[in-house]
Amino acid sequence: MIEWLIDTLGDQWVLALGGLVVGLLFGAFAQYSRFCLRAATLEIAHGVIGERMAIWLFTFSTALIVTQALILLELFNTGAVRQLNNTGSLSGAVIGGLMFGCGMTLTRACGSRMLVLSATGNLRALLSGLVFAVVAQMSRDGLLSPARAAINSWWTIDSSTRDLLAMFKIGNKGGLIFAALWLMAGIVIAIRSKTRLSYAFAAIGVGLMVGLAWWFNFYMASVSFEMAPVHAISFTSPSADALMYVLAPPGSKVTFDLGLIPGVFIGAFMSGALNGDLKLEGFHDGSSMRRYIAGGCLMGFGGVLAGGCAVGAGVSGASVFALTAWIVLWSMWIGAVVTDRLVDQRREKRAYAIA
Repeated sequence: MIEWLIDTLGDQWVLALGGLVVGLLFGAFAQYSRFCLRAATLEIAHGVIGERMAIWLFTFSTALIVTQALILLELFNTGAVRQLNNTGSLSGAVIGGLMFGCGMTLTRACGSRMLVLSATGNLRALLSGLVFAVVAQMSRDGLLSPARAAINSWWTIDSSTRDLLAMFKIGNKGGLIFAALWLMAGIVIAIRSKTRLSYAFAAIGVGLMVGLAWWFNFYMASVSFEMAPVHAISFTSPSADALMYVLAPPGSKVTFDLGLIPGVFIGAFMSGALNGDLKLEGFHDGSSMRRYIAGGCLMGFGGVLAGGCAVGAGVSGASVFALTAWIVLWSMWIGAVVTDRLVDQRREKRAYAIA
């Protein structure tokens, strides 16, 4: 079927079509489940382990399980995966992850969540998402790229030391068992927090899309006549690519990512419409607008510096057990929790004291 589509439409359009399908499903599942790394970190920051954490664990563990299963079934291999086969930056992972975590607390959403919220009418998420995409482009190829490259060069590691499964000598079966333990933890938390079963299944659907993206891009790379990068789902560089595609002259190359971004938007909109979640929401004052703009800037620069967002590094990169991706993930958690305690919780305490 896919080869027939390639012969009929061409490699580029099949890649974009695949991205659109994955995006539609991802957007619908993410909107319904309210999947968001920032929401899970806030539970930790407030000393609670509940529904949001369960939702995140279902997505995270499912992505790991499906990816490792695909490798064991020889339907996917990591030989061409950027996170494992290029030189990595530990300085970029730590600093970029901390910046992204700080930014997603300020914008009250991770990268994927901003796109989902924008689709359901949240103008705060729309503005911060646009800022995020612009700064990501500036950090990748524009005015901020020299600063980003300099920070990335401070502490690098060779590709041979980026595979955690090889480092700990547990192999893909060990990775599968490790992921299953996280799934069990999610089930326990979901039962204790009385998480709705439909939310749990939707969160699992989000994780399945990460595995589907790995398989589809790997398959396309193996049958395509053109070079096709093997990657899963991310939102930092794809958001910048989507923005530049809109602004660039007609004729720009279409890719999986250029199908993914509108797909997520449409899928989230359709899910929001079906569930009665469409609602226009704006800013309350200038102070909140400054907060969201600052957060979008931090996420845009931090995401490129880290080599991925909360999904791109924190789920997709983690699913292939790339060392830098796991460092990015933990750095995002730390940055988000610290920012919440220094900004939001301190503000709440001041407001309570005045009252």
